[in-house]
Amino acid sequence: MLFKYKAIDAEGANKEGEIDASTRDAAISGLQRRGLVIISIKEEGDKKSIFSASFFDRVSNKEIVILSRQIATLFEAQVSALKSFTMLAGNTENKLLAKKLNAISDDLQAGVSISGSLAKHPDVFSNFYVNMVKVGEETGKLNQTFLHLADYLDRQYSLTSKTRNALIYPVFVVVTFFVVMTLMFVVVIPKLSSIILDSGQTVPFYTKIVIGISNIFTQYGFFMLIFLVLLAIWVWRLSATEKGKQYLDSLKLSAPAVGNLYKKLYLSRITDNLHTMLSSGVPIVRAIDITGEVVGSRVYKALLGEVADGVKSGLSLSLAFAKHKEEIPGIFVQITQVGEETGSLGEILKTLSEFYRREVDDAIDTLVGLIEPVMIVVLGLGVGILLVSVLMPIYNLAGGIS
Repeated sequence: MLFKYKAIDAEGANKEGEIDASTRDAAISGLQRRGLVIISIKEEGDKKSIFSASFFDRVSNKEIVILSRQIATLFEAQVSALKSFTMLAGNTENKLLAKKLNAISDDLQAGVSISGSLAKHPDVFSNFYVNMVKVGEETGKLNQTFLHLADYLDRQYSLTSKTRNALIYPVFVVVTFFVVMTLMFVVVIPKLSSIILDSGQTVPFYTKIVIGISNIFTQYGFFMLIFLVLLAIWVWRLSATEKGKQYLDSLKLSAPAVGNLYKKLYLSRITDNLHTMLSSGVPIVRAIDITGEVVGSRVYKALLGEVADGVKSGLSLSLAFAKHKEEIPGIFVQITQVGEETGSLGEILKTLSEFYRREVDDAIDTLVGLIEPVMIVVLGLGVGILLVSVLMPIYNLAGGIS
């Protein structure tokens, strides 16, 4: 239940906001625990329409990075956890994040641990994040833990953003190509083909093909559009199922040109996750399990599940990875084995993470460098061939008349 309140804080400043609680009394208790004197409070109900804040609001990875650095700074300044989260809740501009931080403050006031409080908000704080904080609580190094989390999330955000942005341009060019070709077949070609057919001259074979395709678009275009819409709905429904997600993730890894890019991206995430968690004292099996949950690929999640089982049964990490030659390169296994033999697995994984991060950067630069000219040439050739197929007969007709 959502309640809107007006209150005064300990310094006499007016405060307004919303609090989520099961009852009015629970809302009042939560506000009082924050040191607020309530002026008014009224029930807003559950706003769950498609236009509600929960639909539009979200907490970005960048905001979590900033939040983690702020928490680390406050902890290093010896500010209590309760006061830190309360201060941050009052100073964040994101309403959803402020709501989450206020709820965490209430839990801390009630005696719940920081990791336990964070675990109640999996849509904002991942299992990886929660477990790292839990380790920080156990070792008494929470400020360092939050700094490590901020650095890790910053690296992942930068890498993922660069990969996503690199794929936007080719997708835009492909969509533009199909839109231009469709308009040519639907609008331009029918007008020109009527001139060619009415002239009575012999129509070249390649021109007949273009006119035939244009006729298909004009006569059956509506049905083709319906088919595409149904196909999009089917893909969307498929992606909502576990089996569908597994299939689409497999498709990503086997796709030409981008498959190798995704493979390096996931390997970078795996090594970075394992390095961060092992360096923080997380047991290796637990680190592998958590990495599987946040790697972002069902294929590698299943692979890491098998690796964890192998390590539990007594295999070394390198031997457990070596069983998956298709997804795990030989160099990955060899370097991991060196780390195990020298007792520096955490540092070796850090080196591997940096290596694959550079590999992703190089692959993106190469992909963009190749796709841009190729797409432009294909677009130019497609439109050029199309125009020549219909303009040549018209040119010949004009020559015959003259």
